[in-house]
Amino acid sequence: MVRRMVLNETSYFGDNAREVLKEEIPKRGYKKAFVVSDKSLVDIGVTKKVLDILDSSNIAYEVYSNIKPNPTVKNVQQGVDAFRNSGADFILAVGGGSSIDVSKGIGVIANNMEHYDVVSLSGAVNTKNKSVPIIALPTTAGTAAEVTINYVITDEESNTKMVCVDPNDIPVLSIIDTDLMKSMPFNLAAQTGMDALTHAIEGYITKASWDMTDMMHLKAINLIMDNLEEAVIQKKDDAIYNMGVAQYIAGMGFSNVGLGIVHSMAHQLGAIYDTPHGLANAVLLPYVMEFNAQNCYTKYAEIADSLGLETEGLNYNGIADLLISYVRGLAITLGIPQKLRDIGVREEDLMMLSEKAMNDPCTPGNPVDVTVDDIYSIYKRAY
Repeated sequence: MVRRMVLNETSYFGDNAREVLKEEIPKRGYKKAFVVSDKSLVDIGVTKKVLDILDSSNIAYEVYSNIKPNPTVKNVQQGVDAFRNSGADFILAVGGGSSIDVSKGIGVIANNMEHYDVVSLSGAVNTKNKSVPIIALPTTAGTAAEVTINYVITDEESNTKMVCVDPNDIPVLSIIDTDLMKSMPFNLAAQTGMDALTHAIEGYITKASWDMTDMMHLKAINLIMDNLEEAVIQKKDDAIYNMGVAQYIAGMGFSNVGLGIVHSMAHQLGAIYDTPHGLANAVLLPYVMEFNAQNCYTKYAEIADSLGLETEGLNYNGIADLLISYVRGLAITLGIPQKLRDIGVREEDLMMLSEKAMNDPCTPGNPVDVTVDDIYSIYKRAY
């Protein structure tokens, strides 16, 4: 079997790592930045920390901030138009998954205008031309959009979250600056951290997982479990740095092997209710882990062992229960709601959500083959 690994070209890690922009931008010959950052980050001054670097280096830029938390086709199309009118020659993404995902959509379409409708990019699409160069500076420790070949855009006409997969969209430079992540409010830090954990666990058990990605995902799981609580609750600098590294490592893995039905099911909550993606994943993860246990006992045991959980005398069922309780306990500590009804999901929508999730691009990667009824039963238990 031939396996493919796609990774971005260059990444920097550390407090104030954004300072490398002073050298990297001129070195690459870029002249003007199209800065993509959501309005909330602009308003609270996080984006300004990056713009100050551009100002001090006399690098021209234009800011685009018309981005929803679950970005839409319209957000991307308006961004393409603004980019083409700006005269910029590269994109500088500052923000979480929303900003970086919009940047990817803009960058890909600007060089492949036949996909201006955006919806034609849904699924695995090998576009003809590489994206406009993207430099990504994540402000959350969760999505790993800065290192993946994926981006997610909501088609509001069909109430569908489109998972777009294209090696041409990957940023040429990623800067994981701990200082930019320190500004995350409690809920966002908790939810994006659980998003990273979901990536790591789903990537570890997906059908396509193999030795190299297992190495990445297991390390990410351990870093997240060791650091998430301290990063969110105590705001410890070292823990925030480790979360930035952990989510990046998880992204390196799952970008190449896919995910599972936690994401399939979470995508529908984002599309229908505008639920934040990390929150949807965090609520659903333990319930899907319970369903998948039948095919994942060995891998669950490997995770439990790596975390140092006390498994002596337990059979595989007991180890699975222990690990799932450990994950659920972390979510509770971080204030994550435990039921879908607590985050605005309507019980009468569960079958509709199940049918949509069944057709999500992440579903085939789940370690257990599922039916619509299986997905409905998980939604129902989580409700």
